[in-house]
Amino acid sequence: MRSVAVRLASEAAEFVRHRRGSVDWTASVRTKSSETDPVTLVDTDCERLLRKRLASLRPDDAILGEEDGESAGGASPEGAGQPSGVRWVIDPIDGTVNFVYGIPAYAVSVAAQLDGQTVAGAVADVVADRVFSAASGGGATVREANGLQRELVCNPVRETQLALVATGFAYSAVRRARQAQLVAQLLPRVRDVRRIGSAALDLCGVAEGRVDAQYEHGLGPWDWAAGALIAREAGAVVILPGVDARSADGALIAAMAPGIAEGFGQLLTDIGAIAPIPG
Repeated sequence: MRSVAVRLASEAAEFVRHRRGSVDWTASVRTKSSETDPVTLVDTDCERLLRKRLASLRPDDAILGEEDGESAGGASPEGAGQPSGVRWVIDPIDGTVNFVYGIPAYAVSVAAQLDGQTVAGAVADVVADRVFSAASGGGATVREANGLQRELVCNPVRETQLALVATGFAYSAVRRARQAQLVAQLLPRVRDVRRIGSAALDLCGVAEGRVDAQYEHGLGPWDWAAGALIAREAGAVVILPGVDARSADGALIAAMAPGIAEGFGQLLTDIGAIAPIPG
């Protein structure tokens, strides 16, 4: 399943790269949850590509996608035609706002789950042409643009006040206001804060040591399913909501380098970030 995830994320990333320069933005962008929450024709076309490839490679698996929701498995015409118990969780473009504006930080995320737990996943950094991947108990790696692959390990940082922290903000104005309050409390107590614009890449950033911790409220499972596994397999301590939590729940996800997990977890508790943020 890890190999399938890497293959699909790589193919989808190539599709997104090819389409980026040929999109008519005046006709291809619409909004979802709010006026600031865009979805493009490339998002929907890329998800259709991923679903088509999964239907061919894994016809008895279920699929949960950001754009088209959930579909059951058991569609195999030549097999038993029974659901396999595997669910693929896909995000065709994580960081759509960056994609629309041409900011080079957006990704394709593909994860496989068994009984609600992610067991394999891949995140393709579209612009950098890098593919992160992991399997449960099998470690985490990144394949660079030149084809070389290396193991991922979190930073050895041990002091919370020296942590570089990634976060993101919701599209709901109410939730965004509360998130701003949390950042204001957090900022004096860490090295600095980064807002990159892709939760999947933030989680991979924890895995490879580009940041020391990540936290965000209100993400859908397509945002974190692959990246959280990659971070965990690189040694991070990860906090996740329920396996079926959707963006509207306002629950927290977080990933922390192991040396600061206790201190940063306590800091999140102190500033009130552990509780869900209603939207």
